[in-house]
Amino acid sequence: MTVISTNGPSNLNGGTSADPAARATIALSEPPQWQKMIEKAVKAIVSIKFSQVSAFDTEGPETSEASGFIVDAQRGLILTNRHVACAGPFVGEAVCHDHEEVDVFPVYRDPVHDFGFLKFDPSKIRYMEVTSIPLVPEMAKVGIDIRVVGNDAGEKLSILSGSISRLDRNAPEYGDLTYNDFNTFYLQAASSTSGGSSGSPVIDINGNAVALQAGGSLKAATDFFLPLDRVRRALTFIQEGKHVPRGTIQTQFMYRPFDETRRLGLSQKTEALIRATFPEEIGMLVAETVLPKGPASDCLEEGDILVSINGELITKFVPLEDCFDRNVGNEIEIVAERGGEQRTFKVTVQDLHSITPDRYVEIGGAKLNNLSYQLARSFCVPVSGVYVAEPSGMFRFEGPDRGWLLSSIDNQPIQNLDDFIEVMQTIPDRERIPVVYYSIADVHTTSVAVIQVERHWSRFRLAVRNDKTGLWDFTNLGTPLPPKPIIPSTVKFLELDESLGPAKELFSSMVKVGYYMPCRIDGFPKSRKYGAGLVVDAERGLIVVSRNIVPFAMGDLNVTIADSIIVPGKVVYLHPTHNFAIVSYNPKDIGGTPIQSAKISPINLVQGHQVSLVAFNHNQRPICLRTIVTDITSVTIPHNATPRFRGINLDAITLDTPLAQQCSSGVLADSEGRVQGLWLSYLGERNNSGRDNEYHLGLHISTIMPVLVPMQKGLYPKLRSLNIEVVTVQMAQARHMGLSDEWVKKVEEANPSRHHIFMVRRTETGSVSASILQELDLILSINGKVITRMYELDVQYDSKELDIVVLRKKTEVQLTVPTEEIDGNGTSRLAIWAGAMMHEPHKAVLQQSKTLPSRVYVSARSKGSPSYMYGMVPTMWITHINGTPTPDLDALLKAVRQCPDNSYVRVKTMSFDMIPTVLSIKTNMHYWPTAEMIRDDNEESGWRKVADPPVTETSKDKVPVVEEGEAPAAVIVDGDEVDMEEDNGEIA
Repeated sequence: MTVISTNGPSNLNGGTSADPAARATIALSEPPQWQKMIEKAVKAIVSIKFSQVSAFDTEGPETSEASGFIVDAQRGLILTNRHVACAGPFVGEAVCHDHEEVDVFPVYRDPVHDFGFLKFDPSKIRYMEVTSIPLVPEMAKVGIDIRVVGNDAGEKLSILSGSISRLDRNAPEYGDLTYNDFNTFYLQAASSTSGGSSGSPVIDINGNAVALQAGGSLKAATDFFLPLDRVRRALTFIQEGKHVPRGTIQTQFMYRPFDETRRLGLSQKTEALIRATFPEEIGMLVAETVLPKGPASDCLEEGDILVSINGELITKFVPLEDCFDRNVGNEIEIVAERGGEQRTFKVTVQDLHSITPDRYVEIGGAKLNNLSYQLARSFCVPVSGVYVAEPSGMFRFEGPDRGWLLSSIDNQPIQNLDDFIEVMQTIPDRERIPVVYYSIADVHTTSVAVIQVERHWSRFRLAVRNDKTGLWDFTNLGTPLPPKPIIPSTVKFLELDESLGPAKELFSSMVKVGYYMPCRIDGFPKSRKYGAGLVVDAERGLIVVSRNIVPFAMGDLNVTIADSIIVPGKVVYLHPTHNFAIVSYNPKDIGGTPIQSAKISPINLVQGHQVSLVAFNHNQRPICLRTIVTDITSVTIPHNATPRFRGINLDAITLDTPLAQQCSSGVLADSEGRVQGLWLSYLGERNNSGRDNEYHLGLHISTIMPVLVPMQKGLYPKLRSLNIEVVTVQMAQARHMGLSDEWVKKVEEANPSRHHIFMVRRTETGSVSASILQELDLILSINGKVITRMYELDVQYDSKELDIVVLRKKTEVQLTVPTEEIDGNGTSRLAIWAGAMMHEPHKAVLQQSKTLPSRVYVSARSKGSPSYMYGMVPTMWITHINGTPTPDLDALLKAVRQCPDNSYVRVKTMSFDMIPTVLSIKTNMHYWPTAEMIRDDNEESGWRKVADPPVTETSKDKVPVVEEGEAPAAVIVDGDEVDMEEDNGEIA
């Protein structure tokens, strides 16, 4: 993880290091010996652009920049930080001093310390001599002048000066749920690097690397450097082609000065011995954290002062770790002092790599791995259990976004990843099972969630790290067991008090609808929504629900009836402008449950009417109360910068009760219990704090009838539309726009209670009406009728063309405007390439954009993917691939299928604000394959998945592969982005 500081860092010379000119001045003003050294060193220093493509252990998927330097030119080894080499899957390139680029992959990342090695092919560097920088940790001394040379704040090269001020700083803390180094000293200096400087060499005047840049303080111009003692040792093993042995007793030690150790009980005799043996020593190592069930848990305690191991006095981290690393699997003798008494223990040293996860499982949009020593040490818990590294999809629990450990699944205990795989392989797809879990930060509280197994949108596979290839090898963990047949159940609805009146009977027509969306498409910001729906035809199982709950037709829909049984449902119809959708369930699945079709009132609500609000409150409890309609008025839901569905052309009903704003969905009923309106939630704009506004408003029940009536006859609605958005204009404003007194009188006669007309606010790009109607036209009449009410626009549903009189620039104009058929399916095809989701522009895009550069619209991208790494963003259009025009999805897929894997692709894009950009995106089919998702009602999930094989020079003509019940991993784009806070430092 790379954190880029928002403030320009400064160096000891007073210049601003964020300023390239200042950096150039620094380099030119260096003494001749420094200049000569730097000129030689920079040839071994590289800039690294990398992605961790999947959440793993302490880190989520991310893309960033950092630095590294060559330490073995012959073997092509680059030293950088562990948090750059990534604990999880890594994809990256190194850019040399002469701007040659070469692929790199990790061959080692230390389990604890912040260093790792990347490998590259030296023969790929053609125009520059490959040199290396020697590692000389013993040259790190307090007071020596140093230079930190590397990629700072995203710049190719910076040279920052400073001096080492301390050699024995305890490792900095970056936060609880992120990577932290321990059991090592850090060097401290004042050179003020910033984001991107991770992995930079700390160089002395002789050109030796004396430390490795790792982090910095957020509050002071202080930097933290990792000593190179253990780095040099690991490099030696790697150069010899050997495994790097690392040992542990699962204990974190901290260096404490003698005054503190005395307070902990250090005897005078032991202190005298230490001072005599090490005259310059000022402290000793103290056990800070001893992990439960670890090798030392039965002997060492927190506060124990380490004296010796195998008879060797130890006061520093380097000899401590050297002892552990030399004795993996062997028993060692530890002498420690506790309360002034010496104690001797026998402890077997454990292989540190064995408790450092190197594999993870993908399932249902989530990523899981064995709990690591890193996290266990942070929270002092045993190194045991399955950690939810990416809590998405089926394993997205309520509460904090990170830190979950699984205890059991379907009442079967889960101790490790093997247990998890074995249990999940036995559970059928779509089965609802209990999962017991707890937060690693709160082991006292155990929670349970009933989840629905999801094996149809994404793969169930195991990823295992391969340090020889740098890739993580995937193994499919089997096809899912088919869903169990639904056994019909008969349940009763709640019996409410008679005092609530006839409206309470509507609860026998109300259900709860839950919707899980595996992909972020159409600009919708959430992956799960929940709310109430109204059964409008119990015989056919038809339900009307808000489009804020069901925004598009790709997802898993569940219907909860009488708070007792859950049955599957499917999306039937999505109204493109009004805020409702029709979904359905199979009535046979609910047995003899007395669910009723809601009775529809023929009487439209007007201002002042008494009405019953029948709804579920924020606790999902039923409420039924009488209230008054305070207003019925045309409203405009604000649009969002990222286009997404919003209700338009609506008359909104408001109520005289604050309780209505606590109810996201319900119905409005008359005194006889007949439905007069729907109470719905409307998705609005995103505010400055990053939250999405929602509006709670009523909608006339008559609005749904043009869709419902044909459905009740077994027909699919074939409605037509003008594809325009209108807003109201009051008479005073209309007069100044040229409205005559004659038309004012006509409006007054047509609507005595509301004196307004409608203005065309937007026309839909590409629609037929957009070539005839113009924005700011005032609509006076349609087919000879003065239009003053929103529902009067419904005449468009049944007419192929309309005679419309408009007022345009103070002139009355008579127009014949064709209508177009409404598509109630919504987005029905996706193209997935380089980790980006692309589809045809959805309705909101057509409403908000003046022109369409192409019909390939980028709707979402996955963090850590090539599209994310190289700058593709949602709301872009893709117009060309390698110079080939891509006017539609077919053209796009044909073009990208000709692009070899692991090659750069020129992608010409157009931003939503019509700014052209050409991106170079490097493909990676191993992690981010090309695929299509096509809506197909014959498929069990309602969508057919078509995945491409990896493309090589000899396989360009291969046809796509249709995978049964399995989608590419790149399909899933789930989980809300999480902001992570650091503690007392930042990883550079």
